[in-house]
Amino acid sequence: MKSARHQPARFRSVAIGVRAVGAMAVALALASCSLFGADGGPKTGADQADPAIAAAAPAELRSFYSQEVNWSACEDNFQCAKIKVPLDYGKPGGDTIEIAALKVPTTGDKKGSLLVNPGGPGASGYDFVRDAGTTNISEKVRRDYDVVGFDPRGVKRSAPVTCLTDAERDASRAKSYDLDTDAGLEAAIADNKAITAKCVEKTGPILGHIDTVSSAKDLDILRAAVNDAKLNYLGYSYGTFLGSTYASLFPDNVGRMVLDGAMDPSLSYEELTSGQARAFDKAINAYVASCQQASGCPLTGSTEEGVQQIRDAIHAVEKKPLPAKDGRMVSGPTFVSGLITPLYNDQFWPVLTQALARALAGDGTGMLQLADFGANREPDGSYSSNGSFAFNAINCLDYPMVSDTAAMRADEQKLRQVSPTLGYYFAYGGSNCREWPYKNVRTPAPAEYKGSAPIVVIGTTGDPATPVEWATSLRKQLGNASLLTWKGEGHTAYGRSNSCIGNAVDDYLVDGKVPADNTVC
Repeated sequence: MKSARHQPARFRSVAIGVRAVGAMAVALALASCSLFGADGGPKTGADQADPAIAAAAPAELRSFYSQEVNWSACEDNFQCAKIKVPLDYGKPGGDTIEIAALKVPTTGDKKGSLLVNPGGPGASGYDFVRDAGTTNISEKVRRDYDVVGFDPRGVKRSAPVTCLTDAERDASRAKSYDLDTDAGLEAAIADNKAITAKCVEKTGPILGHIDTVSSAKDLDILRAAVNDAKLNYLGYSYGTFLGSTYASLFPDNVGRMVLDGAMDPSLSYEELTSGQARAFDKAINAYVASCQQASGCPLTGSTEEGVQQIRDAIHAVEKKPLPAKDGRMVSGPTFVSGLITPLYNDQFWPVLTQALARALAGDGTGMLQLADFGANREPDGSYSSNGSFAFNAINCLDYPMVSDTAAMRADEQKLRQVSPTLGYYFAYGGSNCREWPYKNVRTPAPAEYKGSAPIVVIGTTGDPATPVEWATSLRKQLGNASLLTWKGEGHTAYGRSNSCIGNAVDDYLVDGKVPADNTVC
C-alpha cells in the first residue's frame, strides 16, 4: 500500500483506525502491570467446545465449531492458541488456515470471554491485548471476562499478507512522486503493480479471502472456541465494522457488544476518505489552538496562521526533504505521516510540538521517528507488523474503488476543498486496487441487525479517523442500539477518555446495564 506522493492513499492505514487509541498509546501502555491474581500465572489446557454450541452450527462447518482448542503459556504469563477456520467459506471442506489468539484469563469468577479487535484493518488484536489490555480494559471487566485478542485472517500471525522485505519497505516509503503529473501518477501506479505482484507471489491464495465478511465468520468460530453461546465483543475503529458485519450475519449470537470509534458501513470508499480528510484537518486546527496556548509552541499568530505555517512546512519539505540524524531524508509523505500519527491521541500532542519545532529548525529526526512509529518500524530497521499490506488487501476486497485517472483527479480536487491541509495526501487511493488480482466481494450497504441484544455505539466529537457523525449513522442502522458520545479529541474513547464513558461501558459489559441512548460525556 502506498503513501500519497510516493504511494497513493498511504494514510488509510492510519485513517481507518489502525489502532484503538493510536499507535503511541499502545506502545507506551503500562504493559508491566500485573495481569493476574495472587496465584501467579494462567492455567493452561485444552477447551473442548460445548456440544450445544457445535450442534447449532451449519453442518458443513460443524467440525470447526467442535474443534478442541489448546491454550498454552506464552508471552510471559499469557495464554495462546490457534483456531482452525476454512480458507474459503464457499468451500469449507477445502484448505484451512489458523487464527492466532492471546488470552488474559479472568481475575475473578468467569462470566465469559470478551473478544477484542483494535482496528485497522490490519491491526493485531493479539498485540493489543498483550501490550495494552490491562490499561485500556478496566479491572472490573477483567474480573468477569477472559480478554481475548486475535489476529484476523491476513494479519501478522494469521496467514499474513506478505509483500516486501524490510529494506524494500524502507525504500518504498522513501520514494516521492508528483501525482498531479501524468508521469508521476504512472510511476506510482507502476510501483503499486510491482508490489501487488510480490504480494501475490509471497502470500498465496489467502489473498483472495481476507474480506471482512470472512473475518466475521471466523469471529463466530472464535466465539465457539472460547465456549460462549453469545459473542461478547469490544471493537475499536475498523473493529466496529467487523462487529456490525457480525451482528448483521449472526444477530441471534450477539451478546454484549461495544463498537467504539464507529465506521459507517453504508459509505463508499471515497465517502469514507472525504470524511476522514475533513476530520483530520479539523484535528489539526484543534491541535494548533492547543499548541499555541502552551509554552514552546513554534506556531505563531492566530490558529489560522499556525495552520498555514504547517502547510508551508509541508510544501517546503516536498521541494527539499529534511535530513534526519540517522542519514535518512524526510519527504513530504513522511512528514505528513509524522504529523498525523500523534493526532490519534491528544496526550501525545506535546510530542508533535517538539518534533515540529525541530523540523522548522531544519532537523527532520522527530518527524521521521513519528512516521516510523506509525509504520511500525523499529529502531533497528525491522518492521513489527504487516498492517499496511493487510490493510490494502482487505480494503481491495471490501470496497469497489474509483481507479481511472480522470475520476481520481476529480476526487483529488474535492478532497483539497474539504481538507486544504491534507486532502491531497488522501487522494488516489483507488490506484492501490487498480491492478489487484481479486475483485471486491462486497458493496457498501447499511448494517442490518435484527437481534434482541442491545449494542453500544461510541463516537468522539474530535475523532480524526472515524468522524463522530459515523457513530450516529451506525446507531440508526443497528436499531437496537444505544449511542454514547464523548466530547474529546483523538481516536476512540473507552480506555482513554473519562469515567462517564468508562463506567457506562463497564456497567454494560459486566451488569448488562444499557446506557441511555444519546448520552453525552
